[in-house]
Amino acid sequence: MKKIIGSICGATIAGLTVLLVGMQVQAEPTRATMPDIAKLVHYTTVTRGEVTEHIMTTREAIEAVKRGDPIPNGTQVALVDYRDGEVFRYFIMEKGENWGRDYDEKRRTADWQFQWFKPDGSIKEEENTARCQSCHMSRADRDFLYTFNEMRRFEFK
Repeated sequence: MKKIIGSICGATIAGLTVLLVGMQVQAEPTRATMPDIAKLVHYTTVTRGEVTEHIMTTREAIEAVKRGDPIPNGTQVALVDYRDGEVFRYFIMEKGENWGRDYDEKRRTADWQFQWFKPDGSIKEEENTARCQSCHMSRADRDFLYTFNEMRRFEFK
């Protein structure tokens, strides 16, 4: 009897551990990093109901899109998600040489990787970046950017 109870508890504890690990971590590690937002160019704003998204990137990325050139490696695109006038989170796309190789072809968005960050700059663990990739795949003809055309039309002041 003692042996049976030990086995059941062990299985329960192991099952609970797996369940807790699965619930705690949804964000996978990516190469995308939190940029210095102050150094980026704000090129468009999108409003979705009560959410305002300020979207920004580097001057070099905007100039490349305007010339019809590929967006350079090292580019970061930041979506700053505001709710009730406060930063709620940051969504970062970052492009690096051969970064696409980190993923199966079905998930690849060229060499872009994605990450969500909290207002303090730490990774927002409860976000699922695989979902970001699957959505942005529909924009392959626009270098995986929803705001590609806004970037192309942007005029520097």
